[in-house]
Amino acid sequence: MQGSFHLPKHRRTPICIARTLRPAFLRMELNRDAPSSPRKNVRERAIHMSQSENFPVGSLLIRRDLRPMVHVFYRFARDSDDVADDPGLAAEAKLQRLAWFEAGLDGDSDGAPQGLALASLDRPEPSHHARQLLAAFRWDARGGSCATWGELLAYCEDSANPVGRFLLNLHDEGRAARVFSDQLCTALQVLNHLQDLRADHLRLGRHYLPADWIVGEGARLDDLGADRLSPQLRRAVDRALDQCDALLTGAENLPGVLRSRRLAAEATTILWLARRLSRHLREQDPLAGRVALSRLDFARAGVLGALVVLRGQTSAQAQRSAWEEEA
Repeated sequence: MQGSFHLPKHRRTPICIARTLRPAFLRMELNRDAPSSPRKNVRERAIHMSQSENFPVGSLLIRRDLRPMVHVFYRFARDSDDVADDPGLAAEAKLQRLAWFEAGLDGDSDGAPQGLALASLDRPEPSHHARQLLAAFRWDARGGSCATWGELLAYCEDSANPVGRFLLNLHDEGRAARVFSDQLCTALQVLNHLQDLRADHLRLGRHYLPADWIVGEGARLDDLGADRLSPQLRRAVDRALDQCDALLTGAENLPGVLRSRRLAAEATTILWLARRLSRHLREQDPLAGRVALSRLDFARAGVLGALVVLRGQTSAQAQRSAWEEEA
């Protein structure tokens, strides 16, 4: 998949990677002896990663002492996700390499260094959440596609929500935040899927927009490869955006239940960016070209985050004033 905070195709996540973390941080090279291990220049990969993410998780808003752990988790998620989304690898080769990543989580010295780095952290949660991500990536590797909205939600449960839960655990947040974090991560994941409708279909033979919605509106799956949305496919996309907006409405409760003001600021910026991306996707055609957030979008989101950190302004207050200005 191409995101976490997309967050694959660069999405995840989610407060997600989904592909939803956004550090320009990449230090470890892949093990030379890994099965079919790609070898890219580290700086080149870092630039590619920083440019391809939607949402700035792992930013300066995260507490300094926690950032290294966020980066280690992100590196694992990003690199294992890239395996599942590599159009040049057969399904069996992808599964073999994903097993190598899991071997690292198991502490196998021959496993992926990204997994070993996660396993070496002095907490059990990162490895648990990483295994959930691997379950989603295996599904991707086998060419999985979503027949219904329920299937897409189940997929996001493994592919996106673990990222938000990882950040909650890292900050010792309570379980009250989990449902709102899941809503945010799921929305981010779906938005990123909508950005990549055409690329997923043409490069990977996958689709995440529910097939029953596509067919129900009178469109065909092959329409995902067209150079513009048909009216029928537009309706299916808008239906998904309606669901995302409902999820984001629920997720607006997240900053208010977080004890960490910095994490609340991070969530606030991502919520605002998600709303912006949803609006862009309604106004633009994701098949005609990639719909993306602008530098101005990121700048405005940063101001909202600063309001939370410096003045204690709540996410709802900050976002309401921002949307009033936008209107």
